[in-house]
Amino acid sequence: MSTKPIMLGIGNLDGTAESGATLKTMALGSCVALIMMDPKRKAIGMAHVALPESSTDAVKALALPGYFADTAVAALLSRMARLGCDPRGQGFIVKLVGGSSIMDVDGVFNIGKRNVLALKKHLWQAKLAAIAEDVGGDFSRTVEVHQESGHIVITSPTKGLWEI
Repeated sequence: MSTKPIMLGIGNLDGTAESGATLKTMALGSCVALIMMDPKRKAIGMAHVALPESSTDAVKALALPGYFADTAVAALLSRMARLGCDPRGQGFIVKLVGGSSIMDVDGVFNIGKRNVLALKKHLWQAKLAAIAEDVGGDFSRTVEVHQESGHIVITSPTKGLWEI
């Protein structure tokens, strides 16, 4: 039984079906956590997405496909498939967390909103959709995905703790 969370930094993605495992990423501002869960296999996956389009840095997209919304969806599906899940994500539960505008309160760049929209577009192209989300606002989020229960716990220094 795993007790130490698998930590994901910016652009990282991972998945696990290990009993008791937890995936965690911290300080999501404009970044978005793309979360996939396969209830049939009891597998969880997460990508820490920083930017909407990989065309800004093709080299980084190859090294860290989770960094960009347009490469993260396929890369996370591939990671989940290596755990024995359906490679197309059939039966998956998908959720999104993050996408706030902490450093861009005037909405000049809208990176958070653009990340969320890009992820939704690429999920749609893969015939998937998020069934829940906790996105937007002007605050940072830390998110944990628990393999055993499927719970997604979100914490924020200014908002406390909640689940989606």
